[in-house]
Amino acid sequence: MMTRRLVQLFTGLAMYGISLAMFIRAGLGLDPWDVFHQGVAGKTGLSIGAVVIIVSFLVLLLWIPLRQRPGFGTLCNAVLVGVFADVGLALIPAFSHLGGQIALLGGAVVLNGIASACYIGARFGPGARDGLMTGLAKRTGWSVRWSRTLIEVVVLAAGWLLGGAVGVGTVVYALAIGPLVQLLLPHFMVPAREPARIQAAAGGTVEGAGKSAEPETGDREDQPEEPVAAS
Repeated sequence: MMTRRLVQLFTGLAMYGISLAMFIRAGLGLDPWDVFHQGVAGKTGLSIGAVVIIVSFLVLLLWIPLRQRPGFGTLCNAVLVGVFADVGLALIPAFSHLGGQIALLGGAVVLNGIASACYIGARFGPGARDGLMTGLAKRTGWSVRWSRTLIEVVVLAAGWLLGGAVGVGTVVYALAIGPLVQLLLPHFMVPAREPARIQAAAGGTVEGAGKSAEPETGDREDQPEEPVAAS
């Protein structure tokens, strides 16, 4: 069980970083957070992967007043998505033909959905940005949907002002990623291990019923109420 969870975690994060590179190479627009990352990268001269890592840890600082607790997957997410984004950019060429751009955008959306389902399904804790969203919702009483919308509007506007790419890909991602992750997540969700049932010698009573034999890594309350992207 643990082996599967770890494989899903690392595979999902690697695919997520590669999908980010595909979005960038398609040149048709990015999701809100990556519009911001690209804008910061353009202004600072840092690689997009380095910016993703730096922003992840800065966002984690915002978890402190929100009383969020990072899981193992949270820390892996903060580092590995940026690393694999730079790897993908080094390997994937830019497309100038519209047909190639559309194909790359479609592949990026699908890969991002699979990556998100893998990462979320591994149950190792939310990503830094997802934790900010759910933490804000818990502390303010707002819905997760409203908290996510507010955060993404702010980062999208900031990224656009910094020169990040907003386009049809931004709209396609916003419309497609939620339904896609919801469709895929049941296939990747690792089930909790069944509780051990120990029959008492005399009466056949059950001990440990209702307790998971394998503790969760990360706070279940910190998990999003709806499928969200892993970053």
